Amino acid sequence: MSIIYHPQQYAIPDRAMENFIDSDEIWSFIKQNENPTIEQVERVIQRSLDKNRLTLEETAILVNARAPEMVDRIKAAARELKERVYGKRIVLFAPLYIGNLCINDCTYCGFRTSNKNQERMTLTNEDLIDQVVALEDHGHKRLILVYGEHPKYNAEFIADTVKTVYGVKNKNGEIRRVNINAAPLDIEGFKTVKEAGIGTYQIFQETYHRETYEKVHKSGTKKHYDWRIAGLDRAQEAGIDDVGIGALLGLYDWRFEVLSLLRHVNHFEAVYNVGPHTISFPRIKSASGFEVDKKYDVSDEDFTRLVAILRLAVPYTGLILTAREPGYIRDEIMEFGVSQIDGGTNIEMKGYTSHKEQQDLDLEQFEIGDNRSLNEIMDDLVGKGYIPSFCTACYRLNRTGEHFMEFSVPGFIKRFCQPNAMLTLAEYLEDYAPAATKEKGYQLIQDNLASYEDEQFKDKLVDRLDRIKKGERDLYF
Repeated sequence: MSIIYHPQQYAIPDRAMENFIDSDEIWSFIKQNENPTIEQVERVIQRSLDKNRLTLEETAILVNARAPEMVDRIKAAARELKERVYGKRIVLFAPLYIGNLCINDCTYCGFRTSNKNQERMTLTNEDLIDQVVALEDHGHKRLILVYGEHPKYNAEFIADTVKTVYGVKNKNGEIRRVNINAAPLDIEGFKTVKEAGIGTYQIFQETYHRETYEKVHKSGTKKHYDWRIAGLDRAQEAGIDDVGIGALLGLYDWRFEVLSLLRHVNHFEAVYNVGPHTISFPRIKSASGFEVDKKYDVSDEDFTRLVAILRLAVPYTGLILTAREPGYIRDEIMEFGVSQIDGGTNIEMKGYTSHKEQQDLDLEQFEIGDNRSLNEIMDDLVGKGYIPSFCTACYRLNRTGEHFMEFSVPGFIKRFCQPNAMLTLAEYLEDYAPAATKEKGYQLIQDNLASYEDEQFKDKLVDRLDRIKKGERDLYF
């Protein structure tokens, strides 16, 4: 099937590589839908449960739904929708910081150029290999490489680091998917990075509110709002159809940011016939030398609610929740929205080999809230009935961009994600898990196998699981 985008009329038309955000228009949607009724909320929820991407007006109804019974319905619906589309699998990854040199002066970031307390460094090739080996030795298969914004970290540098990471093999360990979080590039730069075999390229707008954006980005390339907001358009023009968007919550009103993220989704669908692969929504955390107005702090209550709203607004898009958040928040949000988390996270430079007990903000971009090891998180997920996944099958089988949407929008992706999650879980259990986790993990796999009604497919899955126990690796559907 092909996905047909039904364009909406906006104040700013959708054109490639042009700004599409009109702040007055976003606020008009919010203000015109204040004080919704429970009937309105229920109608919007039903549209989402039918796997329709919501309009800005419908999403505005949800962000204005504050009554406890409305919030409970939103969260319950998000939980149901997530189960329908993604099943019980949770994708695991780890961030790896390559360098913290930066020419920008973002008030909320420890890497800001005016922060003289930050210890600056860039991983050497040897350092990079050491970090990747350490990550592989814990079981990681998916990484996101993170770079400060600096002329040294150009497209060629990024491509070289990606190739190095893919080349590191240690015992049964290997990195099968490298995503990127880095500065926007020009089209030729994106082509160079694409040729290195990257997965998703993430660029967060941070805040879509122009006045606030210009206030918190004081100098450097990042101060140019229009260059940044068109960054992932240039990636699409370069052939990178797997992109990730995000907003840093706490810079401006979260309701505005949620609707703006959806407006960004609409823009991609209107111009490129494909939505973003992932949406991120980090909250501001303490950082070395940071200066942030607390006016727009997002409470735990609002944070959990907005994630549920995002899940309902864009049923097919992966939602990423990072270790910025403490474990108790991550546990709650995973129930009704999130499909990807990081585990065993260390965001210090050379952090995966330092073995330090205390965080050092002068070596980090921000403070993290979940310091659990990868196996602690794996064990916890398995105990709660989730299937941890390191799967990268879609990227090797060209199920990306528009092709991914063809599978995921109707919910068919569950047919691939859940069995592939079980296969990568079995790899982890064989190669890295302690005995207690291994026992619980295989019991979880058996419990899930029992629910398969397609006996022919089940036989194929059982065969692949047996082959993994005998030493084969990287089997997938």
